[in-house]
Amino acid sequence: MPFCKQSWHQLLLKLTFALGSLWTLFLALQLESPLSTHLIHSNQNIFLLLHSYAALCIALLHKTSICWFVVASQQHVKRLRALDIAAKIFISFRKSIISVTHNDFQHCYRKFKSKRKYITFSLSKEEEDFPLAYSIVVHHKVQNFERLLRAIYAPQNIYCIHVDKKSQPSVIDAISSIASCFPNVYMARKAETVVYAGWTRVQADLNCMADLYEYSAEWKYFINLCGQDFPLKTNLEMVRILRSLKGSNSMESEDMPEVKKGRVSTVHHVVNGIIKVHLEKSKSPPPFNFPIKSGNAYIVVTRGYVQSVLNDTRVQALIEWFKDTYSPDEAMWATIQRVPGVPGSTRPHTKYDQTDMNAIARLVKWESHEGSQHSAVYPPCEGSHIRTICVYGAGDVKWLLENHHLFANKFDVYKDPIPVFCLEKHLRQKALAESEGEMFSGLKRLLGTR
Repeated sequence: MPFCKQSWHQLLLKLTFALGSLWTLFLALQLESPLSTHLIHSNQNIFLLLHSYAALCIALLHKTSICWFVVASQQHVKRLRALDIAAKIFISFRKSIISVTHNDFQHCYRKFKSKRKYITFSLSKEEEDFPLAYSIVVHHKVQNFERLLRAIYAPQNIYCIHVDKKSQPSVIDAISSIASCFPNVYMARKAETVVYAGWTRVQADLNCMADLYEYSAEWKYFINLCGQDFPLKTNLEMVRILRSLKGSNSMESEDMPEVKKGRVSTVHHVVNGIIKVHLEKSKSPPPFNFPIKSGNAYIVVTRGYVQSVLNDTRVQALIEWFKDTYSPDEAMWATIQRVPGVPGSTRPHTKYDQTDMNAIARLVKWESHEGSQHSAVYPPCEGSHIRTICVYGAGDVKWLLENHHLFANKFDVYKDPIPVFCLEKHLRQKALAESEGEMFSGLKRLLGTR
């Protein structure tokens, strides 16, 4: 009788899972009218709820998710509480989606900001004195974008939002409405029609770089994001990490592997919205014989680096050279990082190469590098894959927080909201605890001087 041999807590967990699934189905059937199309696809609601609850329960059963710590911090909490926790997660998440409506943007502070609980004041003097600049490139999934913005928002920072010109009008309207609620969040003045692996993806970031550089002279570091990124650190943690760089940049920048050399040795052009290679056309050598490096689209750079991108004639010539390459953002930033004289750069010698795992810009799980602890770069993805990149699941969150990166990619609240929900709760609680600690430290210093 295998059933009888199972421990009582295993049976309890299985019962929790079964009852929770029924409760989730009940919630799904109770869903109100379809949500606004610019916020969520209504035909995904039931799948989202069922899939997310299953992901949470499986993560709890295997004790692999930080959700166990975030939602139930006591180590020996009764397993049966998982049912109540999961139900509250879905009720909370569902309410937060439904409450964000177009009408709320007409009364930004009273409705949208308060409902979504944006932090509209600096949590510490240290953060206030070290503002950051963000470029966020988006083309869909408004809920992903709004949750990302809320997680990284601080009044001393500055944000440029680039929405793909070919995005649905409802997406453009919704994101523009969100941006209009904040004095330090701007829509890019020039929008591009972004083509995957094409030049316009880089141009979108360049447009935001130029806007941010003009709008404010105060920010210290520039970070570029996409709509499916999410932070792994609080703003205060980021500030302290960036201060520790002492004016250096951080990004993947290493020798170009043989398999990628065709991207920059032959001419590529966009034809009917798709980038295509012209095998018969070889590219000329890069200007000034700069060695072309390999990297990725994500960077953490100083204001001086951005100034060089916008004004240095050598860098401008290099940018022009990259315009007919394949996926130029995965080589151009890394190459500029090795140009002599660019603020925060490093020498082009291989001794100064930096991998994506050593840099702090972005944590991405590539399917080809997943596997066992002894033979792979990182553990298997606990979610799903898109274009060989892991879309994180609940079981990935603990591993994500164990790393030193500032941000991770990819998340999708339409497929699985649990990872974002857990990170939201974890980071908000940590940020408020940090602020409280700073306040008491300041009070203690004040009293100590008397």
